[in-house]
Amino acid sequence: MTGVDPSRLDDQQLMKELETIHRTRHDTLLYASNDALRAHNERMAQLEGEYLRRNPRRLVSAGRTREGARERGCGEPGE
Repeated sequence: MTGVDPSRLDDQQLMKELETIHRTRHDTLLYASNDALRAHNERMAQLEGEYLRRNPRRLVSAGRTREGARERGCGEPGE
């Protein structure tokens, strides 16, 4: 594994790691080698998994659910 085990990070460190990995995601997808992309995917999954483990009752915006997306689609041209 590359990097510190996410379970050993405090909440602030975990958020910083998540912000960094999400910020670099697009460039990694477009320009990195397959091995680098695979490592990025694995690390992102580890960090996100730890975040979800710590925050099982996190706030979920209604607009970010399937039902909310359907509601946004109502009344739009072509619907």
